[in-house]
Amino acid sequence: MSFDGLFTRAMTKELADILKGGRINKIHQPYKNEMIMIIRANGKNHKLILSAHPSYARIQLTKEQHENPQEPSMFCMLLRKHLEGYLIEDIYQTELDRVVIFEIKGRNEIGDISYKQLYIEIMGRHSNIILVDKDRNMILDSIKHVPPAVNSYRSILPGQTYIAPPKQDKLNPLSASEDDILRTLDFNSGKIDKQIVEHFSGMSPLLTKEIVHNAGLANRVTIPQAFLSIMNELKQHKYLPSITSSTTKEAFYLIPITYLDGEVKSFETISEMLDRYYFGKAERDRVKQQGHDLERFIKNEKEKNESKIEKLKTTLIDAKNADQYQLFGELLTANLHLVKKGMEQIEVVNYYDEHAKTVNISLDPRKSPSANAQAYFSKYQKAKNAIGIVQEQIDKAAVEIQYFERLMQQMESASPKDIEEIRTELAEEGYIKLRQKRGTKNKSQKLTVEAYSSSDGTEILVGKNNKQNDYLTNKLAARDEIWLHTKDIPGSHVVIRSKNPSEETLLEAANLAAYFSKAKDSSSVPVDYTKVRNVKKPNGAKPGFVIYEQQQTVYVTPTADKVLSMKK
Repeated sequence: MSFDGLFTRAMTKELADILKGGRINKIHQPYKNEMIMIIRANGKNHKLILSAHPSYARIQLTKEQHENPQEPSMFCMLLRKHLEGYLIEDIYQTELDRVVIFEIKGRNEIGDISYKQLYIEIMGRHSNIILVDKDRNMILDSIKHVPPAVNSYRSILPGQTYIAPPKQDKLNPLSASEDDILRTLDFNSGKIDKQIVEHFSGMSPLLTKEIVHNAGLANRVTIPQAFLSIMNELKQHKYLPSITSSTTKEAFYLIPITYLDGEVKSFETISEMLDRYYFGKAERDRVKQQGHDLERFIKNEKEKNESKIEKLKTTLIDAKNADQYQLFGELLTANLHLVKKGMEQIEVVNYYDEHAKTVNISLDPRKSPSANAQAYFSKYQKAKNAIGIVQEQIDKAAVEIQYFERLMQQMESASPKDIEEIRTELAEEGYIKLRQKRGTKNKSQKLTVEAYSSSDGTEILVGKNNKQNDYLTNKLAARDEIWLHTKDIPGSHVVIRSKNPSEETLLEAANLAAYFSKAKDSSSVPVDYTKVRNVKKPNGAKPGFVIYEQQQTVYVTPTADKVLSMKK
């Protein structure tokens, strides 16, 4: 992982420089494995995220917004009790371990000075956030409990003594010399990058591959030079936080990762880089867990309607044979004297054909001649009636497919709050039933939409699901404001809160419309725009569906960087 020991060292310094001496004002737990702290330091409020997520574990300052649950967890309430109002005396790392320690001081409920330690262990699926009473070295609680049955070396439970993760007997790369490097590596065995990881602490495969790449032809001269060159920069805290995006992988680190041979984007701070890297990633993971059943249901409903259309088209083809059934019925009636019961087919002259060609007519040997003729007339009448009904059913199924395609697109960019609104919508439309928790009442939550700001400060609003789209377009937006939507592509409704926006604002709003659509990964995405007064919702239409006129079209290539920079 990119968040190795050296990365943790750099992140710890960034946090210490900004937060040391600050006061913890508020604590929230928006998600199961993540905490948010609002810390007042150097005259500003800073938002710190502590994550023990199995895939996205990290610690960083963030500008991202997070939804807070109405009911705080037990762990969140305990942290509030022990840490809110307390001062951060120090933030440091133990050697090059992926463990960050906050030394915290304050007064307890009876007014005595109290010292706490908050350990943030960033170790993949074993990551944890642990509050410790410093005087007794006793665990008060942790975001994840680890009983002795799971880990015999150290159990993490309230009341247990805090034991640090086991030490690894490795060399410190920041103090390593050329002799240390040459002594520990076997150049005849190959896989130099893996050997470096094995012998030096705090180094990830990402970094060691970069060292080997920089060395070019790996030998006893080039490897130590490449190794020490990077370590000298990191030792002096000279960083260029960068995200490298190749066709197969996206990675972040304290320096550009050139071996990936991709596009490099650099940032001023490590936290800013992490905000960009995790923009949408962690939330998508949470949404996937929270809305997995919903995603599966929407996909199944779409496929069910697609299958229905295929069957109906077959029925329609049969229905279009109606005229032939009528012809066979009339020819049989005219030739009843030739038909005998038990015959399986008969060849008769088609007197409607100018060349008097003959046709073969299949018969049911169990039926009388007149019953066979009547059967063809019945088939004709049934097929004739079916054409209108089947076409109507095909049109309805097509509308259903469009609806579920819109929902699938909305699930891709949904937040946990958006998921619940989609779930409620499906219940209101009669597709699913909501399970109400015992002792709770259904409360209609006030709808909100995401707000963005263009380069000239104009507000742009984005609906993230059908409920929000309907609210934004039909209730919130003024009639002369500008409405945008991807052309013939499922996506969000976007409104510019201006009657005459600048061209730059229009293109930035179009970027939002394209990004929050099914075409977010495409280039030259067509986006229609018109005044809100030209957008109408037909009677009886599905949620989020509108028709519009007098539109113009612009073409944009959406980028996440642009979206992130515009977010309020």
